[in-house]
Amino acid sequence: MPARIRLPRRPAPAPVLVVGSVAYDSIETPHAKGERILGGSASYGALAASYFTEPRLVGVVGHDFRAADRRKLERRGIDLSALRADEGGRTFFWRGRYHENFNRRETLELELNVFERFRPDLPEAHRASPFAFIGNIRPDLQLHVLDQMRGKPFVVADTIDIWIETMRDTLLQVLRRADVTVINDSEASKITGETNAVAAGRALRALGLRTVIVKKGEHGAVLLHDDGLFTLPAFPVERLHDPTGAGDSFAGALIGYLAARGETGFAALREGMAFGTAVASLTVEDFSCDRLASAGCAEIRRRRRELSKITRI
Repeated sequence: MPARIRLPRRPAPAPVLVVGSVAYDSIETPHAKGERILGGSASYGALAASYFTEPRLVGVVGHDFRAADRRKLERRGIDLSALRADEGGRTFFWRGRYHENFNRRETLELELNVFERFRPDLPEAHRASPFAFIGNIRPDLQLHVLDQMRGKPFVVADTIDIWIETMRDTLLQVLRRADVTVINDSEASKITGETNAVAAGRALRALGLRTVIVKKGEHGAVLLHDDGLFTLPAFPVERLHDPTGAGDSFAGALIGYLAARGETGFAALREGMAFGTAVASLTVEDFSCDRLASAGCAEIRRRRRELSKITRI
């Protein structure tokens, strides 16, 4: 059993469904390069959630998926029974470059490979998962996941620019069904036309989204909820190595914390954001999932305490 963050006087944590991409990334930054390293929204989200509960990962990989990367996920207690191996092709691949100060990212190469045929059909046992993180896969596939789930799961959903541009109406159907939408400020602006994060969040809620978290990268995140507004800065990181996967790590830790706490109200969401911020700060300190996978519960708790100190007035 991998080490998990224990919350005082809480029931056993509920499992979390994590649906998204498992990928290989090749990344260039102003200071270093990483070649064919483990990435993808489901990888980051599941690893982050694994510090709080058992994630059930749903995704697809190709014949080139390395045994060492599978073991990296398994060592954190992630259920890989629904990670399908498609021997007919290679794993989803992305090559990208970050520019000065990591403020701009460009895609140099994108190969969907087996991910192009991916259809997330949930095993029967996974359909009753009480919590779910649905990563930035195509909106029609996100709807397919939601349609298969039983009961009233608490759902955190994510998206990316391309779906806003090409499948806006379907995407809005997804986000209106989610309990929490986690979205970055540029994506929120693209949907609403608002350049201010708070105004964009309010405009998204006016479109029918229940609860919205607008991420602002190094400037933190804003939560807009029926019970109020909450803002949180990013954890101060001195050694930014690779920001890929930080948003998925934030969302994975958030849903993992909620599943472990067994609560989803305003107070729980605020605390979940604090843990999500601490976990995301680990992700950016190394290429791939390496720092995230090896950090340990004590370091996450330390960063959570430090975040509390620097935000207290």
